[in-house]
Amino acid sequence: MLDYDREAGCYDASRGGEPRAAAAAEAVLALLPEGTRRLLDVACGTGIVTRRLAAGRDGLRVTGVDLAAAMARQAAVRLPGAVVRADSRRLPFRDGEFDAVSSVWLLHLAASDADGRAIVAECARVLRPGGVYVTTVDKAAAHNVGSDIDAVLASRPPSAPDAAALVESYAVGSGLLPAGRGRFPGRGQGRSPRRTVADLRRGWFVTLPPGEPIAQTFAARLAALPDQDRPRPDPWFTLRAYRKPGGAPADA
Repeated sequence: MLDYDREAGCYDASRGGEPRAAAAAEAVLALLPEGTRRLLDVACGTGIVTRRLAAGRDGLRVTGVDLAAAMARQAAVRLPGAVVRADSRRLPFRDGEFDAVSSVWLLHLAASDADGRAIVAECARVLRPGGVYVTTVDKAAAHNVGSDIDAVLASRPPSAPDAAALVESYAVGSGLLPAGRGRFPGRGQGRSPRRTVADLRRGWFVTLPPGEPIAQTFAARLAALPDQDRPRPDPWFTLRAYRKPGGAPADA
């Protein structure tokens, strides 16, 4: 798995920068009730999306939380006084403190079923009755755009800790109900073969550990593809929203 403290310095530039962040924030905001006033952005990373969430709606107060120290420091520059360093499995907030909770590109990193379940449970716990939780699902599948790169990677060992059905089971198990869905483009994230090899060698693909023979085999196959520096189409990411029963809707 990637070391997100080491990734912090290049994270935004390597993942579509502001255009991707704008698309993500717009899609998340579209799933929040109009009257939402307090939003917690879990695994906020560098705060590039979180800042846009805060600026995207009048009267919305956003708090960011991230475990990686270097990420949290960058986010704190973008949102002074509104970023907390903490583990998403043990959030340092009161029950029902927020009108909405978001987690963009987090659940695919869950190391186990127990971790994924714990993250969603914590997001549900700090959500007030009537509030909404929004999260990305099926991140790996989003990158499958039907390209020659996808054909090479199709035979890699599977891993989908954020599969939509699995995430829904976590949400329902935590007392949440399905409340909507959305999609947005990963602008500037279309893969080229050379970039995919570089990502593989730095631990991007959790089932292809860098230095292992299986990773070397996939790197060789990718290096043999034509147009090594031509980006293939951008991915499209999927969002799912879940509502906590009870209470009044935020826009009531």
